[in-house]
Amino acid sequence: MRKYIEEFLEQKTWAVVGVSKDPAKFGTKVYHRLKQSGYTVYPINPKLSEIDGEPCFPSLNALPVLPDVVSLIVPPHISEQIVDQCAQLGIKRIWMQPGAESDEALSKGRENHIKLITHECVLVETRPGR
Repeated sequence: MRKYIEEFLEQKTWAVVGVSKDPAKFGTKVYHRLKQSGYTVYPINPKLSEIDGEPCFPSLNALPVLPDVVSLIVPPHISEQIVDQCAQLGIKRIWMQPGAESDEALSKGRENHIKLITHECVLVETRPGR
């Protein structure tokens, strides 16, 4: 798993699915941490048009570029849908925050040769001084 974590963190462009206007929510925390760490980050939430004055996108299909990594901070049934989108778009790296995974999402990812990180936290892996 460490090899995957290092590979994912070397990627420069991320999409965070599950951002919120609530700064206490983990999707928003992951979004902010990645931005503060120097990544290009695209927020995804179909119910928001912007976050912090920047555009928020309704889906991966709406992004101006394909991300290198998709971070999922959503319920498992949404993760399953996002894995399908990633497969259709050719995205090959998904980081599922704890609680976002399901057997079906993992199975779909493996079937589509997508590298998956599960049971690991982006916030832990990107904290300053790590």
